[in-house]
Amino acid sequence: MRRIGNPDRIVIIGGGISGLSSAFYLQREAERLGRELAITIVEGAPAFGGKINTLHRDGFVIEKGPDSFLARKLAIIDLAKELGLEDELTTTNPGAKKTYILHRRKLYPMPPGLVLGIPTEIGPFVKTGLLSWGGKLRALLDLVLPARKEQDDESIGGFLERRVGKQVMRRIAEPLLAGIYAGDLKKLSLRATFPQFKASEQKHGSLIRGMRHNRKSGAAAGALPAVAKGGIFLTFKGGLSTLVKALDEALTGVERRLGTKVTEIRKADMAEGAASSAYKDVEGARYEVVLEDGERLQADRIVMTAPAYSAAELLEPLADCRELRAVQYVSVANVVMAFDKATFGLDFDGSGFVVPRSEGLHITACTWTSSKWLHTSPDDKVLLRCYVGRSGDEESVNLPDAELIKAVRKDIEDTMGIKAKPIFTEITRLHRSMPQYPVGHVEQMQQLRARFGQQLPGVWITGAAFDGVGLPDCIRQGKEAAKAILES
Repeated sequence: MRRIGNPDRIVIIGGGISGLSSAFYLQREAERLGRELAITIVEGAPAFGGKINTLHRDGFVIEKGPDSFLARKLAIIDLAKELGLEDELTTTNPGAKKTYILHRRKLYPMPPGLVLGIPTEIGPFVKTGLLSWGGKLRALLDLVLPARKEQDDESIGGFLERRVGKQVMRRIAEPLLAGIYAGDLKKLSLRATFPQFKASEQKHGSLIRGMRHNRKSGAAAGALPAVAKGGIFLTFKGGLSTLVKALDEALTGVERRLGTKVTEIRKADMAEGAASSAYKDVEGARYEVVLEDGERLQADRIVMTAPAYSAAELLEPLADCRELRAVQYVSVANVVMAFDKATFGLDFDGSGFVVPRSEGLHITACTWTSSKWLHTSPDDKVLLRCYVGRSGDEESVNLPDAELIKAVRKDIEDTMGIKAKPIFTEITRLHRSMPQYPVGHVEQMQQLRARFGQQLPGVWITGAAFDGVGLPDCIRQGKEAAKAILES
């Protein structure tokens, strides 16, 4: 909706990476098209960044939210280049490539060639002590089992059990993949989370053969910067908040409303005469965004990047939001501990370990941060990050600080023998932070967006609840939303 002689007014709800990316690309695309925009970002927190939160303390670089991103997903690398941050990228320590899985309270190295829990090298796989011989043989049946003919969605857990068996799913894939979503693989949508699994089965007749082909092809490697070619994950030398700060500085002319929440979205009353005199080629409706401090923002377009449950609360008075309500959220926490290396008593040869549900621990994973990321710790110190909480097991997240620290320290003593006392501990609780994509999620989001196109024209929904939870996924969605808004 363009008003004659005035810029389009766009209100972005949410100042996390999705909202900031949307604003950045709206500005870039508008400049390219010669369009004038008036953009306002509303964020309930006192600062931008959402879950991204880097703490600099005593020479440590501590991530209280996400700590890295997949190097092969180019949206974030492209954004880093556009912001002049390419030289700030750094990858994992090449000397810490081993990752372990806990099994019966013993740490087993992941077999070489394992990709997202799927074996692509048979020799190392059959030698692992993580599985029984029956479990290994069942997994290798994937090489001869026929592909499923039905094209409808299914759960990741159901798919993996069907292709490689219960042992691989529960002992290897579940702790690895659940680390991304903190979810129950028997409830998460395959199509919405790992569509490459289904594509491998359909194209190659086997999940193992397909993943092996994908690994060897390395389709995106040529487009990666040099720093990314040595590892799977990337971050910024000064932490992920480097990206947030750069985006904030790049958004010149953008209005900011920090520390205040949106309480209501209204369709503005448009009398026929007023509309015809003030608008040209009117398409859709004009909106009023009401803030908790009483301010009312007029909007021709709205970009909604809030969590699904918050978005539903704001939009349900205007449209059917049943699909948003279907996206449940899991609460998680992370406990970061710093130690003196002299009294720590252990040297790491890898990046950390993951914990299957069957182990019955409070922690779901432990990253040996100072080993995995060399920039995060002084040379004479050690930094550990332990993760707590997943679908069906969120009680530990709400323990009082002292009890949570005690439980985590017991877990790392039981698994690694660490008895040293931390120099300090940082606890971060992220309540209702991990969206769970139910089976059928992709189709449901298509239905939702189609309905909004009819009932709420000019309102765009984007972010982690819709099409990928990783930082690159959120940036890609923000860029796509910006393009779609200015082309509509």
